[in-house]
Amino acid sequence: MNKGVRLKNSSGITLYGAGGHCKVVMDILESMGQHVDLIVDDSPEDQLFMGTKCTKPTDTYHKVIVTIGNCKIRKAIAERISATEFPTAIHPSAIISPHSTVGKGTVVMQGVIAQSCAEIGNHCILNTKSSVGHDVKIHDYVHVASGATICGGSEIGECTWIGAGTVVKQGIRIGKNCMIGAGSVVVKDIPDNVVAYGNPCRTIRENV
Repeated sequence: MNKGVRLKNSSGITLYGAGGHCKVVMDILESMGQHVDLIVDDSPEDQLFMGTKCTKPTDTYHKVIVTIGNCKIRKAIAERISATEFPTAIHPSAIISPHSTVGKGTVVMQGVIAQSCAEIGNHCILNTKSSVGHDVKIHDYVHVASGATICGGSEIGECTWIGAGTVVKQGIRIGKNCMIGAGSVVVKDIPDNVVAYGNPCRTIRENV
């Protein structure tokens, strides 16, 4: 049902990217009592997106979350635009240790668990029911897909995608700009810039 354009609010948040990830972030922000003021997209298909005004982007924002699932594109946009604030969106059902840190612009979805002393970088996505163990370090622009488990003491490099249902053994290091296929079991370190998958997970090719 079309509810019309929502009223603007000085504390409202802009979402950059009108796609499926944007829809989920809107739900999360609403559950937090936050107001989505505007949605921008490089190629807006409609003037309204889920009842909120949608238009082409600018380079400067007050509060903005980059709602693009692709890690490289999310990084390019976040580095190109300027903002007073990149808010963090954390669903109330997520369990985040008070001894862990979550960076700016990061989205934490329904049912996520992050254990003690985990470090989660800027502009990351922790998707539905993913699990991050103690002392895990997740660098900027990482996407941990639904149901993935990152065991304690592991490290995930910048712009890496961890596929749905993947398990990363404790103490493993996965490099930057990697794609780890869904359902993989990672028991050995993975170098930078590769596509890897399987049980056990193995490098398949370069990620260009």
